[in-house]
Amino acid sequence: MSSNPSVSSPGDPAEEKFRLDESLHRELAEAEKKRNPLTPRGEPLTLPDPVFPRHPERKTMQMSEKEYQRVQRWLAIKAWGVPYAKSRWYAKQLRPIVGYLFTEYKCNLDCHYCWAYNNTVKGMTEDTAKRSIDWMEDIGCRVLALMGGEPLLRWPFVHKVTDYAARKGFFVYLATNGRLLRPKVIDRLGDAGLAVINLAVDSVDERPELPKALNPIKENFEYMVKMQRHYGYTSFLNINITRINLDDVRELTEIGRSYNLATDYHINESPMMEQEHFKHQDENSTFITPEDYPRIDDLLDWLIDKHEQGYKMPNPKEQLANMKNMMRGQVEPWPCRAGQNTLIIREDGTLSPCFPMYGASHDWGQVETPGFNLVQLDEMKKSCNTTCFSTLNSIVGHSYNNVRILKWIGKQAKNRFRGVTGSI
Repeated sequence: MSSNPSVSSPGDPAEEKFRLDESLHRELAEAEKKRNPLTPRGEPLTLPDPVFPRHPERKTMQMSEKEYQRVQRWLAIKAWGVPYAKSRWYAKQLRPIVGYLFTEYKCNLDCHYCWAYNNTVKGMTEDTAKRSIDWMEDIGCRVLALMGGEPLLRWPFVHKVTDYAARKGFFVYLATNGRLLRPKVIDRLGDAGLAVINLAVDSVDERPELPKALNPIKENFEYMVKMQRHYGYTSFLNINITRINLDDVRELTEIGRSYNLATDYHINESPMMEQEHFKHQDENSTFITPEDYPRIDDLLDWLIDKHEQGYKMPNPKEQLANMKNMMRGQVEPWPCRAGQNTLIIREDGTLSPCFPMYGASHDWGQVETPGFNLVQLDEMKKSCNTTCFSTLNSIVGHSYNNVRILKWIGKQAKNRFRGVTGSI
């Protein structure tokens, strides 16, 4: 078995079930000390029932551009800036800037490239959610990303989580495919204090391999955009680049631009670790092949050009360029701080440093009793670091480079801090 495959050829039996170095995969998947789910300490805790509407005036009153930008600046300082500064001071402690809370691992769609979701896994309990939020508050984290699967499969639960976390001062971020993001759900989450909606769409029209499409959710999408200035959240489009949606990526980029939304990009990846439940490992039409490299190179050059023209993109230009290396399996080492300044909380309350390691049996501890070891993480990243290039982990990692962060602050000062300009 190849130790570092990055692509699989559609139509052929996929020989590579994972991209990690084989010895590291064995260490993580067959760990002697396996993770243990979080269990209640006595009577299970529950989340408070949200008051709705908590802010009835928000639905009818639209913020001015100046007020909206003021709200965004305050959220950024409180949820990102202050915890980041404290993480620099408490450099030897676990100080996550972002905590990913996987409330759900089930999904209502079956994207053929997605090896993550598993519809046999039970969703997070209120006890685990409440203890997770309380623990992250204690260790200085103020950005809570609600992840899946599809979190909105249990939107009343997500409403409770959002309300509880936002009232504790968290910047709450929701990743969703939008199918269940109906107006009544937007109203409840916006009223509760949701800060960001990450809307994952890969094509304009739905197709069997790529069901995350814009047209089937157009009504939800329009309402989401319309209510941004009422509730104060921001939205962006999250797009996965596969071998079959290159024209869609261009069209979605222009649609995002027309709605004044940022667009975020990922290069399609086969599994980093073996996923027994992944039913599309073989004959997968979305996996990138060497024959696709020139067309995708052209697309990435087009995106870089749009970035330079001022299109809103969280991806740094360097990362877009490095996607060319990523799909060829040639990623250069980069400053990943997963397990230090970002972390994953699985639906059962156990911890993982990052998404690709979600399925690892290795014990990194639980909520309230973390077990991250920097020596183990640094050794692991010598292998996994060159097979992965996470957008957010890349941005977080580079933010601990003093030269880069000072240049970025200077760029914001030049713009008089009127909204975020450029990437770190």
